[in-house]
Amino acid sequence: MTSWPVVAVVGPTASGKSDLGIELAGRLGGEIINADASQLYRGMDIGTAKVPQPERAGIPHRQIDVLDITDEASVAAYQQHSRSDIESVTGRGGVPILVGGTGLYVRAALDVLDIPPTDPQVRVRLEQRAAQQGIHVLYAELAQQDPAAAAKILPSNERRVIRALEVIELTGRPFSASMPKREFVRDTVMLGLDADRSVLDERIDRRTRQMWDDGLEEEVRSLEGLGLRDGRTASRAIGYSQVLRHLDGELTQEAAIEQTAQATKRLARRQFSWFRPDPRITWLPHDAPDLIDRALQVVRAATDTTASQRPPQAEWPS
Repeated sequence: MTSWPVVAVVGPTASGKSDLGIELAGRLGGEIINADASQLYRGMDIGTAKVPQPERAGIPHRQIDVLDITDEASVAAYQQHSRSDIESVTGRGGVPILVGGTGLYVRAALDVLDIPPTDPQVRVRLEQRAAQQGIHVLYAELAQQDPAAAAKILPSNERRVIRALEVIELTGRPFSASMPKREFVRDTVMLGLDADRSVLDERIDRRTRQMWDDGLEEEVRSLEGLGLRDGRTASRAIGYSQVLRHLDGELTQEAAIEQTAQATKRLARRQFSWFRPDPRITWLPHDAPDLIDRALQVVRAATDTTASQRPPQAEWPS
């Protein structure tokens, strides 16, 4: 059975990754594997820009709608399941198309990455300290214990600071020792969608308002009855947390829309910061009229470089 490379489509939110992924899957005989953490959740459709079933062109989508909103997303679990999906797709002779903008999930699926253990009690204790003393105190401890990790984590990123200290306590090793390496576990081609900041901001503003027009508030009300507020991860997702605050009377609808758009723009900046330094990514203009042709050209060129490692009878999918 031919073993084709994984094709990954990455980049900032609202850049068109889903559309390109579906086009590539259609042309290459592939299947989509989601790498957007929020799209793992059932029912979180409008606010995550999940492609509706009728618009998926019959392309199978994996790692979508696999968690209840009360579940906590786990990078370790995602790594296991996404890699299993990749093996299943290639085992059927298909091309796995990984699509998403959650950087750590992309790396977990594709790169050499040993995920350290977790301990809820340690995590809670650190979170309580952050609430009482301030995250700056914990960040100072991290900088002392693991300067390399601290240099790569924003002092305001409470989740990452706490996770780093948790790993250090549980393993006795620096958190930086477990950071991802830029080393694929199998042949992979990475495509990045690029867009000017002003263009992306405009797209985000427009898409955010469209989400509200499409019924985001109603979606959140429905999920609220299923336990959304109890979902540690789901309730904090961009859009959903703002709608919950609106329902609580803390924000007007207009303020909730504006805060959602601003949070999404900040997310897009972080995604660029995560993906941009990776030299393995070939960046393509998101609005190129021949985008699909350019993408296919990159994939074919990368495939040709490893052709000698494939069976002689292998042919490019039509």
